[in-house]
Amino acid sequence: MNDTRPLPPVVDRTGWQAEIDALRVREKAHTREGDAIAAARRRLPMIEVDANLALIGPHGSLTLLEAFEGRRQLIAYYFMWNPGRPAPEQCEGCTWVTTQVAERSYLHSRDITYAVLCQGPYDESIRYHDFMGWDMPWYSAQASLDELFVGRQIGLFHLVCYLRDGDRVFETYWTNGRGAEVMDNNYALMDLTVYGRQEPWEDLPPGWPQQVQVDGNTRTNGRPTAQWSRLEAGRSDSLTDTASSQASGGGTPHGCCAGGES
Repeated sequence: MNDTRPLPPVVDRTGWQAEIDALRVREKAHTREGDAIAAARRRLPMIEVDANLALIGPHGSLTLLEAFEGRRQLIAYYFMWNPGRPAPEQCEGCTWVTTQVAERSYLHSRDITYAVLCQGPYDESIRYHDFMGWDMPWYSAQASLDELFVGRQIGLFHLVCYLRDGDRVFETYWTNGRGAEVMDNNYALMDLTVYGRQEPWEDLPPGWPQQVQVDGNTRTNGRPTAQWSRLEAGRSDSLTDTASSQASGGGTPHGCCAGGES
């Protein structure tokens, strides 16, 4: 095949190394600024939230405090939800970032629990958790969103950090939008490559390729990109019919692993 994509200029190794050395100065400054921002984040004040706010999990009702699983800190991703809709019509952005969180032992080693707090009903949304083959703790926060999202818009995703002091719970930080990119490794790796993310908003040289998706850059052929391997494995798109979902191999029985790890 004749690949007609443009290429960077070719130079000798000395010239190439000089360009990288100049860029490295900026990269190190960027790293140091990121460290400084993280230090400022650690010095933010915090606000108390009701530790008894209700969630729904695999064993029924539980509290926000119980979602910590005994650890001191909790990172909660608030997954957007489209009620009554099949898997292809669920949020591609939430699917994108949630798919990245596969190994949580490093978080646990720092006394941190990670959990998804879905903005939709438990019975329906846990089927999406199973369809995707995820194993992180998954709860519905639908009944408590007004209290959890004070001053923020329900229906948008949020990434929130909590701290537990005995039986009291405090919110220490939150972000959304591109702030959730901290969960992703694929985009970070793409940013190292010559063609980058191939998205229209990027500062690209003339003629550089762009993967323009009508329905979003984290969708492929009409569905969240990470769904394709699950579909090919025979899992059902239905999230409202338990029987058909399980008959099609729709992941593990719903709720069996949403309680997290010790």
